Parts: sequence; structure tokens; C-alpha cells
Amino acid sequence: MDSSSGGEELSGSPPLPQTSKTHALMSPEEKLQHYDISAQAHEDSKQYDACIQDLVRCLALVKLVYGKNHLKLAQAHSRLAKAYLQFKDWGVQALEHVSSARQVLLLCSGDRHELRLCLLNLCLIQGQAALLTDNVCEAESAFLQAEQQLGPLCESRALLQEQSTQTELEVCTGLFRVYRRQGKPKEALSQCERSLQLLRDMNQEDMTWSVYRDMSHIQEDQGNVDTAIDLMSKAHSIALTRTPPRQREGAGLSHRLALLMSTSANSQHNESAGDYFEQSLSLYRSSAGERDLSYLSAQDDYCRYLLLRGQHEKCVELQRASLSSKRAQFGELSAGVADTLQLIASVEMSKGELSQAYRSMSQCLEIQSVLFGPQHKKTRATQKAVDMLARTPEVSERLRRRGQTKVHLNSSALSPDDI
Repeated sequence: MDSSSGGEELSGSPPLPQTSKTHALMSPEEKLQHYDISAQAHEDSKQYDACIQDLVRCLALVKLVYGKNHLKLAQAHSRLAKAYLQFKDWGVQALEHVSSARQVLLLCSGDRHELRLCLLNLCLIQGQAALLTDNVCEAESAFLQAEQQLGPLCESRALLQEQSTQTELEVCTGLFRVYRRQGKPKEALSQCERSLQLLRDMNQEDMTWSVYRDMSHIQEDQGNVDTAIDLMSKAHSIALTRTPPRQREGAGLSHRLALLMSTSANSQHNESAGDYFEQSLSLYRSSAGERDLSYLSAQDDYCRYLLLRGQHEKCVELQRASLSSKRAQFGELSAGVADTLQLIASVEMSKGELSQAYRSMSQCLEIQSVLFGPQHKKTRATQKAVDMLARTPEVSERLRRRGQTKVHLNSSALSPDDI
């Protein structure tokens, strides 16, 4: 297949599992069985690139063994499309294989229920991939078609009750995302209510946290902050009281709840936001580590909250502590590191610590000059701040003693030992 359009060529294919025959002596049917088993083994061991390589081989072998108009070829395209979507978030490649599978279904014959089931799976994959590629109209059409296919399959009992309910839940979740993007809150909330009922019917109320989270997002979009907080609190409580507790999800919910509370007009909510920020950082730290992007994002949001509440010391302490993680995550010359240094410098200026502020702002200036160039508005604004600090008696005297009268980029003036 053409790797430029389908992305099938992935490097690092592992050696084939041992078989009773050498690979060269295996028939196409045996090779197909071999790679089918290998794909599942690689998926189970989370070797996703290797799994996709196997599925690409399966697709070619199915075409060779069964021909171009067989249901198994449509199923092979569907399986590969799902792998691209699930393991790589490659929406374009997934849609290409969905299209190929649909063309096969138009020409092939076979068991009516099998054909419907394949089409149902294709619709679900297409809806998710279309959302990933920002084609909301295509996504809506695909999910609605999936809903239409589900009815006859349930009536004929081609699907078990649990499979049927799980598929309907997937459709509801997809339509919720569609309607939210389309700015249709009533329709989106209606899908959430359907999802809640389905989960209750399945006796899976411990999974309702994700639905309450989605409902909270809708209320937040509508400006109903207090209602959004109530729903997010319910999601948060359910996620963290599960056995075992969902720490990563709980961390994200704590973070989101803290952000909502920090914007609430309710002073009690505003006061409680700090506790949830602290909880989110603790959960992220234990589940993902301090270099995780989500942890660093929550930490930055917490610092903004602390600044608004006048807790400058704690803010700077956290920002300084985050520098090593941000350097490791983003690199020394990165916007994240520059922004952190600039925030630290701003707080140091507000506290009258001008020498420290000059040092932090100068380091920020050096990074911004490399990233954006000396004429960029960010760089020029930082340069003005550095020049202003250099003219203050405290800083200018120190610079004079070191024989420096102005800041030169990439000079020793930017070293931490210079001030």
C-alpha cells in the first residue's frame, strides 16, 4: 500500500513468532492465520505499531485469499481502520479504510446480519474519525446511520443484550460530542440522559462519572457555573470512590473542578478551589509524575489562582520547582520555560526583588530572542522590562561593578551568577 496516503509503512517490525513451518513455505491461508494471531498478540502486549503492521499484512492476504469482493475484505479494512483510530489517532487513514470497506460491502454478498454488523462497526469508526478530523456533519450522519443499523440487529438478536447496550452507549457518546460542537446544548444533554439510563440498566453506575463530566461541560458552555460545579463534583466523587479509584481521571476531574470553582462568584467555592488544585497535583504526581504535561498544566493554573489571591510567595515557589520539569519536557529553549521565567520575574518585581527579577527576565529574554527573534512583540516587551530593570539603582550598580552597561544576548550578563 502507498504509505504516503494510508500510513501503512511503520518501522520497527518485530521478528515473527515461531511456527512449525518456515515463513517461505507457508501457504497464503496459513500466513493469514499467522498474522491474525500475531496482530492480536501485539495488541494484547500494547505493541501497537507491530499490531498495525500485522493488520496491513492481513489486509493484503485477505485480498489474495478471498478476492476483492468478499465480506472478509471489508472486515479487514474495518479492523485496520479501528487500529489506526484507536492506537494512533490517525483519522484520515481510518476514513480511507472505512471508504474502501463500504465499497466492498456494496459488491459483496453474505449473511445479512454479518453485513449489517460490519456496516455498524464502520459507521462507529467513521463517526469517531470524522470528529477527529473536524468533519462534524459527517460524524453526525455516521452515528445516526449506526443507530439505524442497531435496531434490526437487536430485533434479530444478532447482538447480545450487553453488546447492544454498549453499542448504543457508544452512539450516544458520539452524538453528544457532535451536538456539543454544533452548539446544541439541549440535544447534547438529551444524549447524556440516554447514556445515564443505559449505564444504570447495565448496573454500571460507577461509570456514570464520565457522563456527569460531559453534562458539566455543557452547563459551563452555557455560563451556568454553579450547576457545572455540582455536576463535576458528582463526577469527581464517583470516579474517586470506585474500587480501585481512577487516579488519572480523578486528577483531571479535580483540576477541572478547581478551575470551575476559581471562576465562581460563590466565595465558598472560590475558597475551596485551592484544595482541589492541590488534590489534582497530588493525583497527577502519583499516577503520571511531575514531568507529565497534565501535571504541569494543572500547576500553572494553580499558580494563576494563587496570584489572583495574592499568594505570590507560594506561586513563585511552585514555578521555580517546575523549571527543571519544563526544561526536561519542552527543552531549555522553549516557550513554556520562557513564560515561567517571565512570571517569576514579574512576581519578583512586585516584591521589590529587582536583582532577582533582572536575572529571571534576562534569561527569559534570551530564550524569546532565539525562539521568536529580537523584533517579535514578546521579545521587545521583555527587552523593555530588562532595560527598565537595568536602570534601577540596585541593578545598575551591580552591572557597573561588573563592567556591564547594557544587556547583550548570549552574554555572561544572563548567567545566574552575574547578579
